[in-house]
Amino acid sequence: MVIAGRRKSIAFFITLGAGLIAFSILLYVGWVLLNWRHGILLFLGVLLLAAIIAGVVLNTIFLVREIRRNEQHDAFINAVTHELKTPIASIRLYLETLQTRSVDEVKRREFYQIMLEDSDRLLATIEQVLRTGRMGSSKPDHFARIELNPLIEECLTRARKLHHVSTGVLEYRPGPEVVINGDRDEVRAAVSNLVDNAVKYSGNRVNVIVETARVDGKYVTVRVRDHGPGIQKTELKRIFKRFYRTPGQLAAQVKGTGLGLFIVRSVAKRHGGRAWAESEGPGQGSTFVLQLPIVQ
Repeated sequence: MVIAGRRKSIAFFITLGAGLIAFSILLYVGWVLLNWRHGILLFLGVLLLAAIIAGVVLNTIFLVREIRRNEQHDAFINAVTHELKTPIASIRLYLETLQTRSVDEVKRREFYQIMLEDSDRLLATIEQVLRTGRMGSSKPDHFARIELNPLIEECLTRARKLHHVSTGVLEYRPGPEVVINGDRDEVRAAVSNLVDNAVKYSGNRVNVIVETARVDGKYVTVRVRDHGPGIQKTELKRIFKRFYRTPGQLAAQVKGTGLGLFIVRSVAKRHGGRAWAESEGPGQGSTFVLQLPIVQ
């Protein structure tokens, strides 16, 4: 209901702006026809009309942007609230079960494992939100030499355990070993976000391939390719914006905060690299690329 109301507000402001512009033009045309001999007044009238039209257009643009920004903020708050409440409710349920009922040892261990996984999910959400707040500084806090292949293996092992997938559907094809200079936690977060997104958006048919390769002897690229729903050409740049999530039924079903790809691009920029997405369109899968400079 709130989203529908805001869409009506956007339509109202656009219609209002277009109506005011049309009305101003009609008034001006009529004034010109009646006073075409007054050259100076005509020139001043042109300037006044241009200023009025520019003001109306700018006002409408700012209003529409503000409404959309508020929509994104609300969607982010709702997503984070859900991501925080769900694991907490799950942990509480299992703790209450352990407290009030007699549970055998096998079941008890299963409950402990589920609670640990929910705790990891809760911590990951909190860390992602906190990491986004730290992206304002120009440089990471701790630079160090990082061997990239072992770090990616670490991310893939975590993803297989988190999403309960096998090595066959989450495959790694490492290139030559390279060393980069940067913040290990940030690079790990960027790679993990790309892998997690690829798995989550693949739905029930997960087939993700992660590859690394050298580029011109100066950079290394980490390519994460999936066979999911694909991305429209117009969305390839927007998806890296803060809070932005691609429209569609699958995107609505996938849990997330809309911060993952924003973090990926921020990490890439802070390390002197870049990040981008490639897709032939809906139904054609997607490839996300993280490019970082290597240590010479």
